[in-house]
Amino acid sequence: MDRLNCSADQLAQYFGSNTTDAAAAASYICGQFAAVSNKFIDTGYAVDSTYLLFSAYLVFSMQLGFAMLCAGSVRAKNTMNIMLTNVLDAAAGGLFYYLFGFALAFGSPSNGFIGHHNFALKSIPSSLFDYSYFLYQWAFAIAAAGITSGSIAERTQFVAYLIYSSFLTGFVYPVVSHWFWSPDGWASASKPDNLLFGSGVIDFAGSGVVHMVGGLAGLYGALIEGPRIGRFDHSGRSVALRGHSASLVVLGTFLLWFGWYGFNPGSFTKILNPYSSGSYYGQWSAVGRTAVTTTLAGCTAALTTLFGKRFISGHWNVTDVCNGLLGGFAAITAGCSVVEPWAAIICGFVAALVLIGCNMLAERVGFDDPLEAAQLHGGCGAWGVIFTALFATKEYVNLVYPGQPDRPYGLFMGGGGRLLAAHVIQILVILGWVSVTMGPLFFGLHKMNLLRISAEDEMAGMDLTRHGGFAYVNHEEESNKPGIQMSRIGPSVQS
Repeated sequence: MDRLNCSADQLAQYFGSNTTDAAAAASYICGQFAAVSNKFIDTGYAVDSTYLLFSAYLVFSMQLGFAMLCAGSVRAKNTMNIMLTNVLDAAAGGLFYYLFGFALAFGSPSNGFIGHHNFALKSIPSSLFDYSYFLYQWAFAIAAAGITSGSIAERTQFVAYLIYSSFLTGFVYPVVSHWFWSPDGWASASKPDNLLFGSGVIDFAGSGVVHMVGGLAGLYGALIEGPRIGRFDHSGRSVALRGHSASLVVLGTFLLWFGWYGFNPGSFTKILNPYSSGSYYGQWSAVGRTAVTTTLAGCTAALTTLFGKRFISGHWNVTDVCNGLLGGFAAITAGCSVVEPWAAIICGFVAALVLIGCNMLAERVGFDDPLEAAQLHGGCGAWGVIFTALFATKEYVNLVYPGQPDRPYGLFMGGGGRLLAAHVIQILVILGWVSVTMGPLFFGLHKMNLLRISAEDEMAGMDLTRHGGFAYVNHEEESNKPGIQMSRIGPSVQS
């Protein structure tokens, strides 16, 4: 917020000749004026910081949504395990993002590839960001880790969760967020000059940065582990291993929906930013529009999935609808701030088709993801990146990313193909980066027998063999069955 200026010398000349001490009077008035101006500035910082903190709390509430969604999507014998991994995603991610991740992502000044200042929040707060910004970005980092945990559920050793979650939140994800979100990043749309194709990548809230990274990491984990026992029969046909609670799936979906209003609109990080002073139209309007586009994309994807799956399977399946809804959210996340509401409907419609197609392909090739996380976040996230390059409007792009009046915008909106070229590069570099980091990590864990649990543990359920008992009381008697004992925690021998 700009400071209002008052000059005592200029003000004194307007006092009449009867004024005893015009200079003193002018100085007093200007001093009061400066105090009022400072209060307005303080209020502006407080309003923006409160908005960002509230958005961070909303994004963090998505962890509860992830936990409930994951718990409902797995079988009852693995409920305790998957909920514990969600807790540890947040806990381990908090420490590693504090020590390394935030500095690698946003530490400034830095080069285009990686940040190298502000480790362990040194020299923060600063003129660039306060503690609230760290909290908001940490909530994003652990969301990426939570996506990956769903792909490898029901068959992964506990130590592998700790290792991959720490590595993803402390290094892999921060580097990607530096590239596309830091003002120093080589492909950032917020870069002051030398923009990629004159545009940079407009991935506003992270269809690529968050969802593709988490989804691709889960893809590699699930591919290297292989499918759960019984997921495909001897002839390779798909066998449904349904989650044990549709109620938890729906609860988790609504919690994620609620949290997405911090994920997308909150990515403005400020709300008190007028486009022209004294006008009803400002960044607060863009925040509202972003919430509307998010809503419309999710609703459209849910309905498209409902009727699409009804046509394919002959059933009205609530779990499929929930996943379709989340796929629409993942897709609109990149362009939520720069597209018209009607375009969001197109985004959600295509996102549902992408999700259905990815799931059909996964079954055909024998890929097993209990939560469809790789397909949902990876596939729909990639579509969201392309969608933004096609439908971003000139007006909204210039308002959200000011300073470059000739910045390219959506191809279908008359903005040419430069933004699309930048977004294709984003997809390719994210695919390459996750491949050379998370792929070798999961492969190394597999070779050291630290990735997948034994067949005996998988059949009995990890709640019993690794966590001391089932999550539900009505299963307590099964813990006393002969021949089933809690396993020693450590590397398992592959059967």
